[in-house]
Amino acid sequence: MKSFMLRAEDVDRKWYTVDASGKVLGRLASEISKRLMGKHKPTYTFHTDNGDYVIVTNAESIAITGSKNKDKVYYRHSGKPGNLKSRTFEQMMEKDPVKVVELAVRRMLPKNRIGRHMYSRLRVFKNENHEHEAQKPIALEI
Repeated sequence: MKSFMLRAEDVDRKWYTVDASGKVLGRLASEISKRLMGKHKPTYTFHTDNGDYVIVTNAESIAITGSKNKDKVYYRHSGKPGNLKSRTFEQMMEKDPVKVVELAVRRMLPKNRIGRHMYSRLRVFKNENHEHEAQKPIALEI
């Protein structure tokens, strides 16, 4: 028996669209990251990027569980001493709800050059309007 190894030229990519309204952030992000990595395909090969494109709409109406509105904190640091910035989930949703979904998905992808390439196939939109109708995306129910 031979092991199957997918080659880069044999990858078949599809476009999926996900409506995030009312969905729990973590569960949604894990399903999206699986699609971006290609783990839902039987031809998954760990060293080849064979994931699909994912369009996320209605990022402003995402849900979270428990009391994470005030408890969940996002940190960023410039690298300079004393320059640690923090924002709660509520503040992030007011400022940029797209960034919340992007961060959740990005942190579930591999931390290498293939993961950065996978992340480039994610498109997140604040409301239900997006400019990718020409790709004929398949509606994905999560």
